[in-house]
Amino acid sequence: MLVPVDLHIHSCLSPCADDDMTPNNLVNMAALAGVKILAVTDHNSALNLPACKAVADSIGIALLPGIEATTREEVHILCYFPAVDEALAFGEALRGRLGDVENAPRLFGNQLILDEYDNAVGSEDRLLIQATSLSVDAMAAMCREHGGLPVPAHINRGSNGLLNALGFLPKTRFAAVEVSRALPLSVGLDGYHELHSSDAHRLEALTEPTQHLELVEATAAAAFDMLRRWYDERAIANK
Repeated sequence: MLVPVDLHIHSCLSPCADDDMTPNNLVNMAALAGVKILAVTDHNSALNLPACKAVADSIGIALLPGIEATTREEVHILCYFPAVDEALAFGEALRGRLGDVENAPRLFGNQLILDEYDNAVGSEDRLLIQATSLSVDAMAAMCREHGGLPVPAHINRGSNGLLNALGFLPKTRFAAVEVSRALPLSVGLDGYHELHSSDAHRLEALTEPTQHLELVEATAAAAFDMLRRWYDERAIANK
């Protein structure tokens, strides 16, 4: 079955996202737009995933847990996980590899941690949009060591896209890449699977999904299994 998905959405934990990207707002807006499987992928943290998962479960939409991690080269890597606990563990490991820069909310934006009722239960003090100490290869390896699957984000957009940062696509580290449809792609994908997402930081960006995936069912498990099959097809080692 063809399932409408949006696998790159930010909550108000990301300082670059609006404060009204709360778990209830973003999950319900995605559902109204027709999304059946969504991935909340905040920068270098998973702390809003438990609330987003609770909201998604309550309205019958599937949440694929994720994080948008930043390498030392400033490349953004989407890391997807089979369950929230794995994403939280990976997020904790990432936090230990961030620099010591503290967030300045007036400059960068708030980093709000909310519960399933959109109540603020805390905030992240360390700036989440800074780079970690991990290289692209090391980030991909650590993601897989935590049970996840890495996908370079918006490879053809901005300085954080892999093509602009490195100038090439690694041949063996990844099985899929996220491509921005609004921009030209300067290289062939050479067998890579292609994802398209909203990368929504504002509620108004959560419009009709631009991608439908052929899945056995509209569940997060089915989406993750599809990603895992892509990796198995390319025989990418977990190292």
